[in-house]
Amino acid sequence: MTTHSPPGRRLLAGLVFVVSAMTGCARLPPTAAYAVPPIPVQEARIWFYRDLDPNGSMATPYLRLNGAVVGVSQPGGAFYRDVPAGHYHISADSYLPDPIMTRDVDVGPGQEAYAKVLSLDNWIQSGGQDAGSEYHRDTFYVWLMPPEVARPRIAQSSFYGDGTLTAAAPPR
Repeated sequence: MTTHSPPGRRLLAGLVFVVSAMTGCARLPPTAAYAVPPIPVQEARIWFYRDLDPNGSMATPYLRLNGAVVGVSQPGGAFYRDVPAGHYHISADSYLPDPIMTRDVDVGPGQEAYAKVLSLDNWIQSGGQDAGSEYHRDTFYVWLMPPEVARPRIAQSSFYGDGTLTAAAPPR
């Protein structure tokens, strides 16, 4: 004997699927789909990006320039900040401090710098003597990348705009 779902139940399941796809489960369009404005006069641009690594942390740490929060690192995402030309200390919030986690960069007017955020998922702390009590802590590093390496990765990454803590408006 075969049983079938009532039509109302199938409709409800379909609506749940569509609503969840529309409310954040879908990726944003790539950076290449947007018209990124030119760098303002007397300013520089710093790009931040992170590859989508299914084996890495999905945490979203704050990114900082000279200690001030400038955005959030999203797995598979990219954003930029236009800043006055000068010296910047770039860091990502992380559980364990390590002197090689951060980078310093000098950018002149009209220049761009590319900061890649990497997740290091091998810091394990033990919560007790049982093997099942181990847990991971999110640790992030910042690497400065050359333009020829960074630009293609950024073009494929989901675009989060100019560093605001929300996603960019859809492309037109």
